[in-house]
Parts: sequence; C-alpha cells; structure tokens
Amino acid sequence: MGRTLKDKQAMVAELKETLNEAQLILAIDYQGLTVAEITDLRRRLHPTGTVCKIAKNTLMGIAIDGQANWQPMSELLKGTSAFLLVKEDISGAIKAYQEFQKVSKKTELRGGVMEGRLLKEADVKAIGDLPSKEQLIAQIAGAINGVATALAVSINEVPASLGRSIKAVAEKDAGNAETDVAA
Repeated sequence: MGRTLKDKQAMVAELKETLNEAQLILAIDYQGLTVAEITDLRRRLHPTGTVCKIAKNTLMGIAIDGQANWQPMSELLKGTSAFLLVKEDISGAIKAYQEFQKVSKKTELRGGVMEGRLLKEADVKAIGDLPSKEQLIAQIAGAINGVATALAVSINEVPASLGRSIKAVAEKDAGNAETDVAA
C-alpha cells in the first residue's frame, strides 16, 4: 500500500525539521539490510545524537529544496537511500557507522554534506578519524588541570624559596657573629 499525499507531506516536514537540527548528513545505500540490522544501526547511532531516516530520494529532494546548506545532497540521491542526520557528535557518529559497516558488510557510504559542502567517502573517513567530543573535552580538561597544577606548584614555591633564602641569610649572619665573638 502506497503512502498518501498527507503521509508524504508529513514525512517531508519531519525531514525538514531534522535537517534544521543536523550538522552533517551522510547518505548510505542500505540495500540488503534486514530490519534487525537497520535497528542495530540505529541503536549504535543513538548515543551520538544521530537519526537514521529511510526515505525516498524524491522526498529528501523536496526537503532539501530551497535550503542552500543541503543542496549538494541532491548529487547523492540515487538508489536505495538511508540518511544519517548527525546532530551532535560527528566523529562518534562516523565511527559508529564504520563499526556497523565492518560487521554487516552490506552498506555503502555514498558521501555526505556538511556546511554546504559535498563530502566524498575519503572526506568522511578523515572526519571520522578526528577525536570524539568526549575525548576532546578530556584533553582540554587535562590541559587545564596541568596548567592549574603547575601554577599551584609555582605559587607554593615562592614562599618556600623566600623562607629558604631568609634562613640562609640568618645562618650566614649567625656564622659571622660567631666568628666576630671568637676573634
């Protein structure tokens, strides 16, 4: 049973809403995937803030029409398409898809669109090799912690150094006083 015009309009509206929230769209050929495998893909992508939408290319074409940021996607609209709409963790989403692809060996990445630019498979792979959002936050936190520790040690060292200097001067003066008394 085909979809009614109302169903198609609702799907286009839903796609447009998701597109407004997305930072990256990946187009994959999902031919040959079972429902269980698509569910597995969606489960893997969910923690990264990614939505997997299976839609007809014509409906996606209508959804991107008039949105200059997503226009390059029209080159990827062919065959059986599933669209990965990445909202949050771009690198994590790409890694999750790559892990799924290694296991299933049934999907093919056609490319993607980010910030109005068409990305080929090599571009997407390069973005996937970047550290994830959590790793970057950990690296920044570690760097800040390292600076704070070094600053605390430096600040603590000033009074200790001053104390050692005063003690050395006092011992020197005491040594000079003893030599004066002995003379």
